[in-house]
Amino acid sequence: MFGAGRSFPGLFSQGEAAAWVARIAGHPAAWIIDQDGLTGEVRLDNLNHVDRRASFAIGIFDPERLGKGLGTAVTKRVLAHAFDELALHRVSLRVLAFNERAIAAYRKSGFSIEGRERESALIDGEWHDDIMMGILAAEFDARRDATGNE
Repeated sequence: MFGAGRSFPGLFSQGEAAAWVARIAGHPAAWIIDQDGLTGEVRLDNLNHVDRRASFAIGIFDPERLGKGLGTAVTKRVLAHAFDELALHRVSLRVLAFNERAIAAYRKSGFSIEGRERESALIDGEWHDDIMMGILAAEFDARRDATGNE
């Protein structure tokens, strides 16, 4: 859903793709997801080094790649970077309440639901709630210690 409508973006033109890559390259904490071709992007936005927090965003553009664990795997890698390399204390996100697949993936990655913002997003002419989720460094570390593989 990545801040847009329910439909997936079409193919990028060469100019659109170049602009997208340039935007990602200029971002302090953004990566292209490449799994046999352009698959999506992931970012840590609103980096605040004083409060040691950031906002998480991920978008997988190819609907054929959904439901196969890619988003969860990428999320865990970015969280490891956030907590280990950037020494953040918390990472938060917003997700549309009807995006159950994303909510399940975020929970699998260790995020907890922290609240709901009612009718905060106008999508395709309808109002929808946002779910706020977050994870703390200690929670991520505890999961990593318990499983040994995050």
